[in-house]
Amino acid sequence: MEDYKGHYMKEKLIVQLFDSFNQLNVLIIGDVMVDSYLWGKVDRISPEAPVPIVTVKSRENRLGGAANVALNIKALGANPILCSVVGNDQKGREFLDLMKEQDMETTGILKSNTRITTTKFRVIGNKMQMLRVDEETDIPLDTKDADAFDNCIEKIVAGKKIDVIIFQDYDKGVISEKLISKVVRIAAEKKIPVAADPKKRNFSAYKNISLFKPNLKELKDGLNLDFNSRDEMQLKKAVEQLNKLIHSEIILLTLSEDGIFVEYKDNGVRNSRILPSHIRSVADVSGAGDTVISVASLCLAVKVHPSVLASVSNLAGGLVCEKSGVVPVDKQQLQREAIILKL
Repeated sequence: MEDYKGHYMKEKLIVQLFDSFNQLNVLIIGDVMVDSYLWGKVDRISPEAPVPIVTVKSRENRLGGAANVALNIKALGANPILCSVVGNDQKGREFLDLMKEQDMETTGILKSNTRITTTKFRVIGNKMQMLRVDEETDIPLDTKDADAFDNCIEKIVAGKKIDVIIFQDYDKGVISEKLISKVVRIAAEKKIPVAADPKKRNFSAYKNISLFKPNLKELKDGLNLDFNSRDEMQLKKAVEQLNKLIHSEIILLTLSEDGIFVEYKDNGVRNSRILPSHIRSVADVSGAGDTVISVASLCLAVKVHPSVLASVSNLAGGLVCEKSGVVPVDKQQLQREAIILKL
């Protein structure tokens, strides 16, 4: 593998980079959910209340949460190994069926008798989201489930070649500080890079990892800090404060329509830059963060330069925003655009 250092890659290197993803095993640990869609048409207002009536035309269940990261990893050519906890319920069974439909192994999925499967019901009328209903629990795993889950992860890491580990945290209780500490320690022993997409509860627990990817809201909530994100100096100070807390090799901060801020160590010196977003028609931002962490983690596994990692991840996040609903990135489209834009 060549060293993808610098801010520009020739077409040959881009193709090599995308081909290198095909050799990777990716362990994904996090909160999973079923994204349930009701698609319909709106042509009148309810006589019972001033709300639209959606006449349902079709229904669809999709893999969501950390499972959407697994879908992105698979779409990019790598092998996802998903570890999570679902309820021993109907939605849990539907979730496992969806995994099997995608030819994904289910050995890392624990069924719990004390939890329900997180489900997000989205009602879409005239191609617009009208309502979302969440059915979930966000309490931490009980001791029995937590121990079983820890043992399951440890067994997978011991028995397989793992190229990168992703924590995809949605604050639903599957990930704990104890689990993070244990996995990071094992990963360090085996020299496996670790990436994390955090939420507030465990925000400061992801210490000494390879890549930390919050969005702007998560950064502000996690540090209990408010600042003008369009002021580059204030942005840099906030990220510096973050790095003093967690000591991550790379910090990848997504800025929504303003692009991505990346901060990293290069030859012992911390560098940073802002990559503006690519102008495109935005249909739905759902799942963009899942795509960014997926692409970034694969780039991390094959040791590309952080500036290239950020550029490809930024492009990928924008691509999925063009599509309605939570969908994985299209690898061929991403590769074509990376070549056209000469990332």
